[in-house]
Amino acid sequence: MTKGEKIMKKTVLAGIGLVSLLMLGACGNKDAASDDNVKHVGVLQLVQHASLDNAYEGFKEGLAEGGYKEDDNLKIEYQNAQNNQDNLKSMSEKLVKEEPDLLLGIATPAAQSLLNATTEIPITVTAVTDLEEAKLVKSDKAPGGNVTGTTDMVPIDKQIDLLLSIVPDAKSIGIMYNAGEANSKIQADLAEKALKKAGVEVKIKTANTTNDVQQVTESLANETDGIYVPTDNTFASAAAVIGDVVKEKKIPLVAGSTEQIDDGGLATVGIDYKSLGKQTGKMAAKILDGDAKPEDTPVESADTLKLVVNKDMAEALGIDPDSIKEPK
Repeated sequence: MTKGEKIMKKTVLAGIGLVSLLMLGACGNKDAASDDNVKHVGVLQLVQHASLDNAYEGFKEGLAEGGYKEDDNLKIEYQNAQNNQDNLKSMSEKLVKEEPDLLLGIATPAAQSLLNATTEIPITVTAVTDLEEAKLVKSDKAPGGNVTGTTDMVPIDKQIDLLLSIVPDAKSIGIMYNAGEANSKIQADLAEKALKKAGVEVKIKTANTTNDVQQVTESLANETDGIYVPTDNTFASAAAVIGDVVKEKKIPLVAGSTEQIDDGGLATVGIDYKSLGKQTGKMAAKILDGDAKPEDTPVESADTLKLVVNKDMAEALGIDPDSIKEPK
């Protein structure tokens, strides 16, 4: 090869290299541009059980209706704390460190943990009974900070009326919940007040972990004519165990959530958590669009409530499922 040919070859190779670099740069810019259009959402769920799982699925549906779909223009980082406080803290910090466009807290402890980690990133929450009481917002009408979302406050009076219509001659009713869950305490207090107003004796027992739930349920089933369980993450996680006990003891149980009825209760007038999550997702989509801010987006309650009756449980208790009606 002559000297001239060598120079020409080097020139051609250099040109090819330059073109390749330019092409790679263009691809990189294209990827960067497309990534700019992808919204990043961090999700922290307290524990895995039907109500919270459904809320998360509904949230994704709500985002999709608002124009944000996974594998298209949405990336979700999901974390489940398995009801562990240390996990809540570390997972919140991890999600915040990734600087997402929005965060979702599912259940009160998860929502509070995210707020402890950031007051800058927009946070939506769901499956939280009282956002004001939990110090997540200044008020439901005007949140005033970086948090808004949906409340799962249920119609306690109506649920108690339902239970008393099933056992009209009840002398005593049991209430069981985890006293460490602020949501549950609020609802349990309201239920106790409604029962006392109806002239019924109230017996209350609490369980701090799912390991204690069976013993608490058996104790109340032996002492009362019916049992009420608020929306409680500890008891929801042990719904099947509760169902086995009340079926064996033939004790009617009304719960705060429809999912707990499916897994082991008798009936409720309650929230569809998938629908509640969907509401939250629609709120989140507006925030991602830039059309709303958490600080001035009012907290929303469930759009719909429904009567749910577990027919298998009713038959096991010797109750005609068609006789169970929604109180007026």
